Amino acid sequence: MKTEAFEVNFEQEGERLDKFLSIIYSDFSRSFFQKLIKDQLVRVNDSIVKASYTVKVEDLVTVDIPDAVETAIVPENIPLNILYEDEDVLVVNKPKGMVVHPSAGHYTGTLVNAIMYHCKDSLSGINGEIRPGIVHRIDMDTTGSLIVCKNDESHVCIAEQIKAHSVNRIYEGIVYGRVREEEGTVEGAIGRNPVDRKKMAINEKNGKPAITHFKVLERFSEYTYMQFRLETGRTHQIRVHMASIGHPLLGDELYSNRKSPFKSLQGQTLHAKTIGFVHPRTGEYMEFSAPLPEYFEKLLSILKSSR
Repeated sequence: MKTEAFEVNFEQEGERLDKFLSIIYSDFSRSFFQKLIKDQLVRVNDSIVKASYTVKVEDLVTVDIPDAVETAIVPENIPLNILYEDEDVLVVNKPKGMVVHPSAGHYTGTLVNAIMYHCKDSLSGINGEIRPGIVHRIDMDTTGSLIVCKNDESHVCIAEQIKAHSVNRIYEGIVYGRVREEEGTVEGAIGRNPVDRKKMAINEKNGKPAITHFKVLERFSEYTYMQFRLETGRTHQIRVHMASIGHPLLGDELYSNRKSPFKSLQGQTLHAKTIGFVHPRTGEYMEFSAPLPEYFEKLLSILKSSR
C-alpha cells in the first residue's frame, strides 16, 4: 500500500473528488477511484467523503493506492472497428475512453482484451502477456488508427520502422486559441515532469528528442482545428508540445488549466487520423485513415455554427 497526499489548488477547486484524482493519476480511471473512495481508502482533511464531494482550495486529499497484483488477462468479446486485417497485421480504430493495454486499474475492457478475443492465439508475444500484439499505443482519450502485430516477425519489422521514424502518423486535433502560423514545427525533448510525476514535460536535460510538425486546418473565434505529423513518438508528445507554445488541446485537463465549455467532452480532442507503414511481409507501403469520431464532428459543427 502506497500513501500519497495532495493539496487542492485554485485551478482544481470545484471538481468532483473522483475526477480530481483521475486527473492527477492519468493512468487510472474515475471508476478505479470511485472504488477506492467506497473502500474508504481516500480521505479529505482526514475525513471519509463520497466520490461526489467537490474539492475546495487547500483541501488535503490523502490516497492509499493498493499494491499492484498479478491479474490474468482474459479475452473479451468487445466489438472492434477494423480498418485492415491480414495474417500479419491488424489496424484498428480505437474508440475514446479505451485503454490500449492492461495496467493498474484497467484489467478489463482494454484493446488487448478485445484483440485477444478477435485474434485468438495469433498475436506477437514480444511485449509479454500484458501487451500481446501491441507495438505502439495512443492515450486512453485519444481515438484513431493503431497497428496490432499478429506475429513476432511483423512486430520486429514495425518496431524498427517506428524506431527509424518512418511510420507516417498524422493526427487531427482542436486547440485553445487562434494559432497564427499556417504551419510550423515544435521541437523540444520530452521527459518526465520533475515536479508532477503523472505528467510529461519539455525536459532538455533528461528527455528524449521530440519533433511535431503542425498545420492549421481551420480557425474559429477561440479555437483552432489542426493537423499534426509526428516525426517522433514520445508519450503525450502532441499534448506537451502544443501546451508548451500556449495552445493546449481542447479538453486536456492534464496539460491545461482552462475549463472546457463543452460539458460532455471527455479528455483531449485528439484523433490519430492516418497511419502508414511498409508491410512486413510484402514490402508494400500501406496507409489507412480512421474517420473522425462522432463527438469530434459535432464539436466542429458547433464551432462552425457559432462563428
